[in-house]
Amino acid sequence: MPYFLYLVRCRDNSLYCGITTDLKRRIAEHNSFSKKAAKYTRGRYPVKLVYWEKFDTRADASVREAEIKNWPKNKREELAAIVYNCK
Repeated sequence: MPYFLYLVRCRDNSLYCGITTDLKRRIAEHNSFSKKAAKYTRGRYPVKLVYWEKFDTRADASVREAEIKNWPKNKREELAAIVYNCK
């Protein structure tokens, strides 16, 4: 089963990084109005997917997530800007 690391931009222009096995479903949860909406982006929707990577194991995805979350804000912004501008 593949694991996806993803980076979304929230309505308040903040970035959120997470891991999922179903990228489409997870983005829909972030944008949901229900009580099942994603905990950390609730109230900051809609979100827009700006970056994702695919991994074979959850451990690899978790290592990369921790790496990105420890980056300074400007480095995460650069990653989001590069990918966003390529679409």
